[in-house]
Amino acid sequence: MKLYDLELSGNCYKVRLFAALAGIELELVPVDVMSGAHKKSPLIDLNPWGQMPFLTDDDLVIRDSQAILLYLARQYGGNQWWPDSAAQQAEVMQWLSTAANEAHNGPNIARLVDKFGFTLDKVRALEISAQLLQLIEQHLGQQDWLALNRPTIADCAVYPYIALGWEGGVTLEQYPAIQAWTERITALPGYITMPGIEQPN
Repeated sequence: MKLYDLELSGNCYKVRLFAALAGIELELVPVDVMSGAHKKSPLIDLNPWGQMPFLTDDDLVIRDSQAILLYLARQYGGNQWWPDSAAQQAEVMQWLSTAANEAHNGPNIARLVDKFGFTLDKVRALEISAQLLQLIEQHLGQQDWLALNRPTIADCAVYPYIALGWEGGVTLEQYPAIQAWTERITALPGYITMPGIEQPN
């Protein structure tokens, strides 16, 4: 399997992180996004959406980091990471949607503005981030993990842009339960980091 990868992308990192935690072997293919390699042949022929990351497994091509997490967990990771029952799948899936929506539009957008100079709505991103962190803090005040009382792909999906948020001015000082959760993630066997991940206090 090959993961077409960008080191500083939180979406790429969440796939690398999950693969490391689950012991899934991936061949990383670094993509020179600055030169537009993801918008040119041969990559655009594999993934016409021109987005990062995407995964190839033999003839199968999967785009979108949440979809990749789900595929790897179901195909290779076992029930620990992606359960069988509909109710449990829904519990995990709602967090994948949070990763694609609030985490993307909040701390991720704030980071894109501050770290990479994107012209985006930083004020709105901070508003979304504050609401998101309050909800996650409340949730993690009652349990150790986002779903199913154990580590799942829900945690892998949401963690990166929460941990990278400080690069966009979104910090965790007011959120002790989230800080404790990030420490639990970093303590998992196989954990790997990426540039910019805020280390636990």
